[in-house]
Amino acid sequence: PTVLHLTEASTATAAARAFRAGLDVVFQGRVHEGAPYLDAVRRGMVPSARIDDAVARVLRAKFELGLFEQPYANVDSAVYWNDHPSHRALARDAARQSLVLLRNRGQLPFRRPTRIAVIGRDASEGRLGGYSGSNARVVNILEGIRARAGEAATVAYAAGPGRLPTSFATIPSTAVTAGGAPGWSAAYFSSPEQAGTPLLVRQDPVVDFSWTLSSPGRGLTPDWYGARWEGTVTIPPGSPRRIGVEANDGFRLFVDDTLRLDRWSKESAGMFVTAAPLAPGSRHAIRLEFRETRGNGRVHLVWDADSAGTWRAEIDRAVEAARASEVAVVVAGIEEGEFRDRASLALPGHQESLIRAVAATRTPTVVVLVGGSAITMSRWIDSVDAVIHAWYPGEEGGHAIAEVLWGDVNPSGRLPITFPQAEGQLPLVYNHRPTGRGDRYLDLPGEPLFPFGFGLSYTSFAYTDLRVEPASIPPSGTATVRCRVRNTGTRAGTEVVQLYLRDVLASTSRPVAQLAGFASVMLAPGEEREVAFRVDRAQLQMFNEAGRWVVEPGTFRVMVGASSRDIRLRGAIEVVSPR
Repeated sequence: PTVLHLTEASTATAAARAFRAGLDVVFQGRVHEGAPYLDAVRRGMVPSARIDDAVARVLRAKFELGLFEQPYANVDSAVYWNDHPSHRALARDAARQSLVLLRNRGQLPFRRPTRIAVIGRDASEGRLGGYSGSNARVVNILEGIRARAGEAATVAYAAGPGRLPTSFATIPSTAVTAGGAPGWSAAYFSSPEQAGTPLLVRQDPVVDFSWTLSSPGRGLTPDWYGARWEGTVTIPPGSPRRIGVEANDGFRLFVDDTLRLDRWSKESAGMFVTAAPLAPGSRHAIRLEFRETRGNGRVHLVWDADSAGTWRAEIDRAVEAARASEVAVVVAGIEEGEFRDRASLALPGHQESLIRAVAATRTPTVVVLVGGSAITMSRWIDSVDAVIHAWYPGEEGGHAIAEVLWGDVNPSGRLPITFPQAEGQLPLVYNHRPTGRGDRYLDLPGEPLFPFGFGLSYTSFAYTDLRVEPASIPPSGTATVRCRVRNTGTRAGTEVVQLYLRDVLASTSRPVAQLAGFASVMLAPGEEREVAFRVDRAQLQMFNEAGRWVVEPGTFRVMVGASSRDIRLRGAIEVVSPR
């Protein structure tokens, strides 16, 4: 593997340095393979005492886990507990508490609809999120809604266009031949200008490469090479196809020896497509030349996958289902994970168009969002009736979401992050420093779409009677912040009471607000309860200029409310120096 951080001449020396720094366990995988570490040991680059030390630590952990007394799992116990009803009950309860109601114009909870449209591929996929293992049985959102709706209701499903745009797809090896074999004849050169004899010749099934951490092959440097792919492409039956290239460095595309795309001088990355489509059934000689002068090369040879308007047809089917229903539930999701960074926080693919088209039917529309991070909604949120953020709700998520839709469960989840209105507001956090910022742009307010700690309920709550006891404490002292919370609505619900603190005057810049505690309080209609928070050194301390934890004397603003922006009660704690 490549020495990724470019601090060592070889992987063996990098491995030796890692061992000397205290590495005990080597991660085995496609990128981080064990061979360089073994090579470093065999070449005497790592003292045997260091290896003994690493082994001793690993064995000690295994001893503490009891793996020598009982090295194998109890098969009967594993079979019994795997997918155990108690585990599924816990998963459902966790999902219930995690769901965040972001918008509700009175359409939730449902009023016993008999015709329901469920729209979106995320409704049927049951995604669990990155690095989640396989599960015996995942209840997806469509299944949960059908189970809760029962036989008396009709639930229609339309997949919609999905998360990823389908306008272009990789030209498959089945459509390409070179030298009598499927795929492309590939030649790789040690020069970006492809001069001289190729250093590497091979057959590539497809042209879809991201050389982020390496070069195309042995002997080629990651930041200085050229490549050429040649083959005969047969256009499949159906619609005409355009050929295109997605690349981040210089390239030239020839169709039947005619230069059709010329981006030989690197300017920027993007998707570039030939203007003239190629007729179904026709055969064409394709040549793609690629040059890399910087590293991190990417090149992708594609053709039209959607010239007949497949995604529009999927939206049309979703609109038909919505028009025939009393309520539509659109389940939309995002793509995220390693090497799946997003430049835009909007819903990917054509999902925003899907939501707008469904909402335009005037059928009450509820949007359920699946994903682990913030999503911008400015282009569609005002056209829908309710929005729920489901995160990745787990194996029982479908049932939990249905319970919230029908009101069997009153949502109580709160946002652990800030949702911006637009990407230009980032970084946007509730606990920023007081920098004199105006919280406004020329074309946008500075306020978030949804603030940290935000979440709606099917009931309402009132906050009264804030007390801070005692009002003054020494730096090592403890105070108690109390208030009363009352359910002022008509149904039971859980309020998440949040305590924030602000150091009014400090020797170093402090956050304008900092979460110091929260409490979930379940209240029946009309019920009132006292909520208490302990405030001590842990919440009041800060790093001073000398890099030490200290509690400075002074006034700390006490703020209690339903979110970082919805503060209901205010008070103060005075920290005084001992005499």
